[in-house]
Amino acid sequence: MDVLHFLFGIFGNATALFLFLSPTITFKRIIKSRSTEDFSGIPYVMTLLNCLLSAWYGLPFVSPDNVLVSTINGTGAAIESVYVVIFLIYAPRKEKAKILGLLTFVLAVFSIIAFVSLFALHGKARKLFCGVAATVFSIIMYASPLSIMRLVIKTKSVEYMPFFLSLFVFLCGTSWFIYGLLGRDPFVAVPNGFGCGLGAMQLILYAIYHNNKGEPKRKVNNDGSMEMVGETEKAAYRDPAKHQPNLMNKQVDEKV
Repeated sequence: MDVLHFLFGIFGNATALFLFLSPTITFKRIIKSRSTEDFSGIPYVMTLLNCLLSAWYGLPFVSPDNVLVSTINGTGAAIESVYVVIFLIYAPRKEKAKILGLLTFVLAVFSIIAFVSLFALHGKARKLFCGVAATVFSIIMYASPLSIMRLVIKTKSVEYMPFFLSLFVFLCGTSWFIYGLLGRDPFVAVPNGFGCGLGAMQLILYAIYHNNKGEPKRKVNNDGSMEMVGETEKAAYRDPAKHQPNLMNKQVDEKV
Protein backbone atom coordinates (compact mmCIF):
# COMPACT_ATOMS: atom_id res chain seq x y z
CA MET A 1 0.00 0.00 0.00
CA ASP A 2 2.85 2.39 0.87
CA VAL A 3 4.58 1.64 -2.44
CA LEU A 4 1.36 2.25 -4.38
CA HIS A 5 0.77 5.46 -2.43
CA PHE A 6 4.29 6.64 -3.31
CA LEU A 7 3.89 5.72 -6.99
CA PHE A 8 0.65 7.69 -7.32
CA GLY A 9 2.44 10.57 -5.62
CA ILE A 10 5.18 10.45 -8.26
CA PHE A 11 2.58 10.22 -11.03
CA GLY A 12 0.74 13.12 -9.42
CA ASN A 13 3.95 15.17 -9.44
CA ALA A 14 4.49 14.43 -13.14
CA THR A 15 0.93 15.27 -14.20
CA ALA A 16 0.87 18.37 -12.00
CA LEU A 17 4.10 19.60 -13.59
CA PHE A 18 2.58 19.16 -17.06
CA LEU A 19 -0.53 20.96 -15.77
CA PHE A 20 1.54 23.90 -14.57
CA LEU A 21 3.48 24.03 -17.85
CA SER A 22 0.52 23.54 -20.21
CA PRO A 23 -0.42 27.26 -20.32
CA THR A 24 2.96 28.11 -21.88
CA ILE A 25 1.31 27.86 -25.32
CA THR A 26 -1.29 30.40 -24.22
CA PHE A 27 1.35 32.78 -22.84
CA LYS A 28 3.46 32.51 -26.00
CA ARG A 29 0.37 33.70 -27.86
CA ILE A 30 -0.16 36.53 -25.33
CA ILE A 31 3.46 37.67 -25.63
CA LYS A 32 3.41 37.45 -29.43
CA SER A 33 0.16 39.42 -29.75
CA ARG A 34 1.06 41.71 -26.80
CA SER A 35 -2.50 41.26 -25.59
CA THR A 36 -4.34 38.95 -23.17
CA GLU A 37 -7.30 38.93 -25.61
CA ASP A 38 -10.23 37.14 -23.93
CA PHE A 39 -8.07 34.93 -21.73
CA SER A 40 -8.81 35.15 -18.01
CA GLY A 41 -6.08 35.72 -15.44
CA ILE A 42 -8.21 34.49 -12.53
CA PRO A 43 -7.30 30.77 -12.88
CA TYR A 44 -3.58 31.55 -12.63
CA VAL A 45 -3.94 33.69 -9.52
CA MET A 46 -6.16 31.11 -7.82
CA THR A 47 -3.75 28.34 -8.82
CA LEU A 48 -0.96 30.36 -7.21
CA LEU A 49 -2.90 30.50 -3.93
CA ASN A 50 -3.68 26.80 -4.12
CA CYS A 51 0.00 25.97 -4.68
CA LEU A 52 1.12 28.13 -1.76
CA LEU A 53 -1.41 26.60 0.64
CA SER A 54 -0.83 23.03 -0.57
CA ALA A 55 2.94 23.44 -0.34
CA TRP A 56 2.51 24.74 3.21
CA TYR A 57 0.18 21.87 4.10
CA GLY A 58 2.70 19.31 2.82
CA LEU A 59 5.54 20.54 5.05
CA PRO A 60 6.59 17.97 7.69
CA PHE A 61 5.69 20.16 10.68
CA VAL A 62 2.14 20.55 9.33
CA SER A 63 1.35 17.22 7.66
CA PRO A 64 3.84 14.32 7.99
CA ASP A 65 4.46 11.99 5.02
CA ASN A 66 3.24 14.51 2.44
CA VAL A 67 6.56 15.83 1.15
CA LEU A 68 5.55 15.02 -2.44
CA VAL A 69 2.61 17.39 -2.04
CA SER A 70 4.93 20.15 -0.86
CA THR A 71 7.63 19.79 -3.52
CA ILE A 72 5.37 19.90 -6.58
CA ASN A 73 3.24 22.74 -5.23
CA GLY A 74 6.33 24.78 -4.38
CA THR A 75 7.43 24.37 -7.99
CA GLY A 76 3.93 25.22 -9.17
CA ALA A 77 3.88 28.42 -7.11
CA ALA A 78 7.06 29.63 -8.85
CA ILE A 79 5.67 28.82 -12.31
CA GLU A 80 2.29 30.44 -11.64
CA SER A 81 4.03 33.58 -10.37
CA VAL A 82 5.70 33.96 -13.78
CA TYR A 83 2.35 33.55 -15.53
CA VAL A 84 0.70 36.18 -13.34
CA VAL A 85 3.49 38.68 -14.00
CA ILE A 86 3.24 38.16 -17.77
CA PHE A 87 -0.55 38.54 -17.63
CA LEU A 88 -0.25 41.79 -15.67
CA ILE A 89 2.20 43.18 -18.25
CA TYR A 90 -0.11 42.65 -21.23
CA ALA A 91 -3.57 42.95 -19.64
CA PRO A 92 -5.79 46.00 -20.31
CA ARG A 93 -5.90 48.57 -17.52
CA LYS A 94 -9.27 47.44 -16.12
CA GLU A 95 -8.31 43.76 -16.17
CA LYS A 96 -4.90 44.57 -14.71
CA ALA A 97 -6.50 46.36 -11.74
CA LYS A 98 -8.80 43.39 -11.14
CA ILE A 99 -5.97 40.85 -11.20
CA LEU A 100 -3.76 43.03 -8.99
CA GLY A 101 -6.57 43.28 -6.45
CA LEU A 102 -7.08 39.52 -6.53
CA LEU A 103 -3.32 38.89 -6.21
CA THR A 104 -3.17 41.16 -3.15
CA PHE A 105 -6.05 39.22 -1.61
CA VAL A 106 -4.33 35.90 -2.36
CA LEU A 107 -1.04 36.91 -0.75
CA ALA A 108 -2.85 38.32 2.28
CA VAL A 109 -4.86 35.12 2.76
CA PHE A 110 -1.76 32.93 2.55
CA SER A 111 0.19 35.14 4.95
CA ILE A 112 -2.60 35.07 7.54
CA ILE A 113 -3.05 31.29 7.31
CA ALA A 114 0.70 30.65 7.56
CA PHE A 115 1.10 33.04 10.50
CA VAL A 116 -1.85 31.64 12.48
CA SER A 117 -0.89 28.01 11.86
CA LEU A 118 2.74 28.62 12.79
CA PHE A 119 2.29 30.61 15.98
CA ALA A 120 -1.21 29.85 17.29
CA LEU A 121 -1.79 26.17 16.47
CA HIS A 122 0.05 22.91 17.03
CA GLY A 123 -0.25 19.20 16.18
CA LYS A 124 -3.60 18.00 14.84
CA ALA A 125 -5.17 21.46 15.14
CA ARG A 126 -2.51 22.89 12.82
CA LYS A 127 -3.02 20.11 10.28
CA LEU A 128 -6.81 20.52 10.41
CA PHE A 129 -6.65 24.30 9.97
CA CYS A 130 -4.17 24.18 7.07
CA GLY A 131 -5.93 21.18 5.51
CA VAL A 132 -9.33 22.88 5.48
CA ALA A 133 -7.82 26.07 4.03
CA ALA A 134 -5.98 24.13 1.32
CA THR A 135 -9.13 22.13 0.50
CA VAL A 136 -11.37 25.19 0.19
CA PHE A 137 -9.02 27.09 -2.08
CA SER A 138 -8.16 23.98 -4.10
CA ILE A 139 -11.83 23.64 -4.93
CA ILE A 140 -11.98 27.34 -5.82
CA MET A 141 -8.94 26.87 -8.07
CA TYR A 142 -10.53 23.95 -9.87
CA ALA A 143 -13.79 25.93 -10.17
CA SER A 144 -12.12 29.06 -11.57
CA PRO A 145 -12.28 27.83 -15.23
CA LEU A 146 -16.08 27.68 -14.95
CA SER A 147 -16.24 31.16 -16.50
CA ILE A 148 -14.28 29.87 -19.50
CA MET A 149 -16.55 26.83 -19.72
CA ARG A 150 -19.54 29.16 -19.81
CA LEU A 151 -17.84 31.12 -22.62
CA VAL A 152 -17.29 27.87 -24.54
CA ILE A 153 -20.98 26.96 -24.24
CA LYS A 154 -22.06 30.50 -25.18
CA THR A 155 -19.78 30.88 -28.21
CA LYS A 156 -19.67 27.17 -29.12
CA SER A 157 -15.90 27.59 -29.50
CA VAL A 158 -12.99 26.12 -27.53
CA GLU A 159 -10.55 28.83 -28.66
CA TYR A 160 -10.06 30.09 -25.10
CA MET A 161 -10.07 26.68 -23.37
CA PRO A 162 -6.76 24.99 -24.27
CA PHE A 163 -7.02 21.23 -24.67
CA PHE A 164 -3.85 20.31 -22.79
CA LEU A 165 -4.87 22.43 -19.82
CA SER A 166 -8.17 20.56 -19.60
CA LEU A 167 -6.46 17.20 -20.09
CA PHE A 168 -3.94 17.71 -17.32
CA VAL A 169 -6.56 19.10 -14.95
CA PHE A 170 -8.28 15.74 -15.34
CA LEU A 171 -5.09 13.64 -15.02
CA CYS A 172 -3.73 15.65 -12.11
CA GLY A 173 -7.03 15.60 -10.23
CA THR A 174 -7.41 11.85 -10.75
CA SER A 175 -3.88 10.93 -9.62
CA TRP A 176 -3.98 13.08 -6.48
CA PHE A 177 -7.49 11.88 -5.70
CA ILE A 178 -6.22 8.28 -5.65
CA TYR A 179 -3.13 9.39 -3.70
CA GLY A 180 -5.39 10.95 -1.07
CA LEU A 181 -7.56 7.85 -0.86
CA LEU A 182 -4.57 5.56 -0.42
CA GLY A 183 -3.10 7.86 2.22
CA ARG A 184 -6.49 8.30 3.90
CA ASP A 185 -6.08 12.05 3.66
CA PRO A 186 -9.40 13.77 2.94
CA PHE A 187 -7.67 17.13 2.52
CA VAL A 188 -5.96 15.73 -0.58
CA ALA A 189 -8.70 13.40 -1.84
CA VAL A 190 -11.76 15.70 -1.66
CA PRO A 191 -10.55 18.73 -3.68
CA ASN A 192 -8.80 16.57 -6.25
CA GLY A 193 -11.89 14.41 -6.66
CA PHE A 194 -13.72 17.63 -7.51
CA GLY A 195 -10.93 18.54 -9.93
CA CYS A 196 -11.16 15.14 -11.58
CA GLY A 197 -14.89 15.64 -12.23
CA LEU A 198 -14.45 19.20 -13.49
CA GLY A 199 -11.60 18.14 -15.78
CA ALA A 200 -13.84 15.44 -17.24
CA MET A 201 -16.53 18.07 -17.91
CA GLN A 202 -14.00 20.27 -19.74
CA LEU A 203 -12.91 17.34 -21.91
CA ILE A 204 -16.55 16.59 -22.75
CA LEU A 205 -17.05 20.23 -23.83
CA TYR A 206 -13.89 20.05 -25.91
CA ALA A 207 -15.14 16.89 -27.62
CA ILE A 208 -18.42 18.64 -28.46
CA TYR A 209 -17.00 21.95 -29.73
CA HIS A 210 -13.45 21.05 -30.84
CA ASN A 211 -14.25 21.64 -34.53
CA ASN A 212 -14.88 25.32 -33.83
CA LYS A 213 -11.70 27.04 -32.61
CA GLY A 214 -12.48 30.53 -33.82
CA GLU A 215 -11.21 30.10 -37.35
CA PRO A 216 -11.87 32.94 -39.76
CA LYS A 217 -15.25 32.76 -41.44
CA ARG A 218 -16.54 34.18 -44.71
CA LYS A 219 -18.76 37.26 -44.89
CA VAL A 220 -20.94 38.04 -47.89
CA ASN A 221 -20.67 41.65 -49.05
CA ASN A 222 -23.48 43.66 -50.62
CA ASP A 223 -21.95 43.18 -54.07
CA GLY A 224 -22.02 39.42 -53.67
CA SER A 225 -18.28 39.04 -53.10
CA MET A 226 -16.90 37.20 -50.10
CA GLU A 227 -14.11 38.02 -47.64
CA MET A 228 -12.57 36.44 -44.58
CA VAL A 229 -13.69 37.76 -41.20
CA GLY A 230 -11.50 37.28 -38.10
CA GLU A 231 -12.66 36.94 -34.50
CA THR A 232 -12.48 40.68 -33.74
CA GLU A 233 -14.51 41.60 -36.80
CA LYS A 234 -17.06 38.85 -36.13
CA ALA A 235 -17.53 40.30 -32.67
CA ALA A 236 -17.85 43.76 -34.19
CA TYR A 237 -20.65 42.69 -36.53
CA ARG A 238 -22.43 41.09 -33.55
CA ASP A 239 -21.96 44.25 -31.43
CA PRO A 240 -21.17 47.25 -33.69
CA ALA A 241 -21.33 49.84 -30.90
CA LYS A 242 -18.72 48.04 -28.79
CA HIS A 243 -16.25 47.53 -31.65
CA GLN A 244 -17.01 50.57 -33.81
CA PRO A 245 -13.50 52.12 -33.42
CA ASN A 246 -11.85 48.92 -34.70
CA LEU A 247 -14.00 48.88 -37.83
CA MET A 248 -13.49 52.59 -38.47
CA ASN A 249 -9.71 52.20 -38.19
CA LYS A 250 -9.81 49.29 -40.62
CA GLN A 251 -11.85 51.31 -43.12
CA VAL A 252 -9.42 54.26 -42.87
CA ASP A 253 -6.45 51.96 -43.45
CA GLU A 254 -8.13 50.50 -46.52
CA LYS A 255 -8.76 53.96 -47.98
CA VAL A 256 -5.15 54.98 -47.38
